[in-house]
Amino acid sequence: MELVFLRHGAAADREDWKGDDADRPLTADGADRTKEVVRGLKALKVKPDVILSSPLLRARETAEIAKKGLITGAKVELAEELALAASPDRLIARLADLADKPVVLCVGHEPHISSTISAMVSGKTAAAFDVKKAGACCIRFTGIPKAGAGTLLWLLPPKFLRVIAGQ
Repeated sequence: MELVFLRHGAAADREDWKGDDADRPLTADGADRTKEVVRGLKALKVKPDVILSSPLLRARETAEIAKKGLITGAKVELAEELALAASPDRLIARLADLADKPVVLCVGHEPHISSTISAMVSGKTAAAFDVKKAGACCIRFTGIPKAGAGTLLWLLPPKFLRVIAGQ
């Protein structure tokens, strides 16, 4: 299985947002830049069989942009395992149930993505990665996903993905 993490795009500013944080949407610029990033993922031939998204609005919007841009038949499934406070072990367990899927795309948040990448690659949750908004990462598992068994294939900032999209 190849697991592709995509951090949500730029959202409305937390300090200016008057509603519930879970309802904070992508900005227009954030949505546009996310579309460019998704074109970069498409150039890298990312074709998810499953798309999992945090239940927060900005992640759901990012997941829908990815679904549309990657032209995949996969539907977006909400995953509490991608919520901000979720333990990396919860997502790893969910992925074990999807081990027969060649490519899974997960849309979430920082610092959850970084600590989960760390757990998947090293077996420890000390986040040593920094995934920028609309940045992406790919981890390969051979066999059933488990902590420490993943191989980091790439970690790309959004600027690089947008450059790839333009080629």
